[in-house]
Amino acid sequence: MAMIVVSDTSPLSGLAIAGYLGLLEQLYGQVLIPSGVWYELQRGGEDDPRITDVLGLDWIEVRQPTNQQLVNVLQTERHLDRGESEAIALALEVNAEELLIDERLGRRQAIDLGLSITGLLGILLVAKHRGLITQIRPIMDSLIWDANFRIGPNLYREVLAAAGE
Repeated sequence: MAMIVVSDTSPLSGLAIAGYLGLLEQLYGQVLIPSGVWYELQRGGEDDPRITDVLGLDWIEVRQPTNQQLVNVLQTERHLDRGESEAIALALEVNAEELLIDERLGRRQAIDLGLSITGLLGILLVAKHRGLITQIRPIMDSLIWDANFRIGPNLYREVLAAAGE
């Protein structure tokens, strides 16, 4: 069942704040992150210590992408941040089956480069489908209120409908 999965910052920090970080281990076994994401998590932990907890988990592995040229292009020409740029480059290098990413611009670049992506809400839908959680609504509400995660009203309704809630 072990998939090669790379994550950007927001799925990790959002799930950490909402108290559902363990879903990633249950779904994917191991998650790779580039050092740019590690630093963003470390910085986020200054605001919320639950985020720093991510850094000590043995199923999260920091691995640096070697294609620095692609990282630079994504940052300078595509205007992505370091974490997103490195996560996309790493996902391509390790031939990841999934890139966990939420930001619209980063998602678009990842899709253009042929990557399969899932966002935080997609992770929750898979977890519910597999019986790992019983309800998505309270988790989405926690993400909105506690993690300042932006979920538009249409997307909120779509996710609930997809979850059968």
